[in-house]
Amino acid sequence: MRRSPLLNLVLFLLTFASTLVVGAIHAGVDLLKEPQDILRGLPFSLTLLSILLVHEFAHYITSRHHGIDASLPYFIPVPPPLSLFGTLGAFIKMRSAITTKNALMDIGASGPIAGFLVSIVAVVIGLHYSEVHAMPRQTGEMIVLGDSLLFIALSKVVIGSIPDTYEVYLHPVAFAGWIGFFVTSLNLIPAGQLDGGHIAYAVLGERHGSFSKFMIGLLVLLGYFFQGWLVWALLLFFLGTKHPPILFPDMPLDPRRKAVGFIALVIFVLTFIPVPVSIK
Repeated sequence: MRRSPLLNLVLFLLTFASTLVVGAIHAGVDLLKEPQDILRGLPFSLTLLSILLVHEFAHYITSRHHGIDASLPYFIPVPPPLSLFGTLGAFIKMRSAITTKNALMDIGASGPIAGFLVSIVAVVIGLHYSEVHAMPRQTGEMIVLGDSLLFIALSKVVIGSIPDTYEVYLHPVAFAGWIGFFVTSLNLIPAGQLDGGHIAYAVLGERHGSFSKFMIGLLVLLGYFFQGWLVWALLLFFLGTKHPPILFPDMPLDPRRKAVGFIALVIFVLTFIPVPVSIK
């Protein structure tokens, strides 16, 4: 049965609109006074949507390659002020069972790795155009973004060392790349039916359920430092720690897929941010 892509298209356009507005706001546009300047949000919006599109279509293409019936991406728009990003990301639905651990590894890892590579390009280009200024005298609370290990390393390579009294004002493309890293790490958390959960199930098999519970407990502990992890842990708990079975579980992972799983783990470590956002 052929399904209409109308809903996918509408959600994508709404997400484009919400990220465009967020991008314009981050660029300093007062949309009530200067609605004509909304296009200043394009660098952020197009970069972030490119990262998400590459991520989801990597899943889609890999699923189709393995004969899995998968939907086109569903984007999730979230208008400001409900979201700093303008979206909660995107997802695809798999309508048929996955056949083997090798197929599960390919499908689970393809999206994060593809989106990660695009995010690296965005961060490098965006950091090149970012500006370094002396810190202004703080007169009130401000939102501060945390940094992953990889973002710190790329900042040192592209910008160099920054004195303690200075700070980097991220270009919108760099900010979108930062979000790309953050989304990658979220998806690679090895629990439930996240991309990292698919990878964990391909490696651990039935032990995946116990490991998912361990990861949820770890997120609860991290909630002491950033309350958002408590929300994420609660969400994973209600979505379930079990993974749907695959059709041929006795077929082992081949060495190449094990290497892919290790690469995904390295990417998770490099992009994970213990405290993504704080107020100082």
